[in-house]
Amino acid sequence: MTEVPQVAVTDLPTDPPPGRPGGVVLLDVREDDEWAAGHAPGAVHIPLGEVTSRLDEIPEGDLYVVCRSGGRSQQAAAWLSRNGYDASNVAGGMHAWVDAGRPLVAETGDEPTVR
Repeated sequence: MTEVPQVAVTDLPTDPPPGRPGGVVLLDVREDDEWAAGHAPGAVHIPLGEVTSRLDEIPEGDLYVVCRSGGRSQQAAAWLSRNGYDASNVAGGMHAWVDAGRPLVAETGDEPTVR
């Protein structure tokens, strides 16, 4: 398996914020229901099973891959690294994101949460 850099949420760059040109690309590989319940503002959502077929949707920038706790994002980051991307795994996933006090938004209209 390809060694993938692990990055703590607290070490993620915040300027420019995720989703801004030239900034951090936070690729969330969780399933649709997990994404809808709560995700990082500006993140790009491509479920793990669709990453290989949706590469054209990954913007240029510093690529950090996240899931709920770090397992799926590790798989995605390893595959991306083997295929020419400079990808890092976000250690601890979205649970670590919330624990670090980073913002969370939901698509459901409910209070954002990590599932």
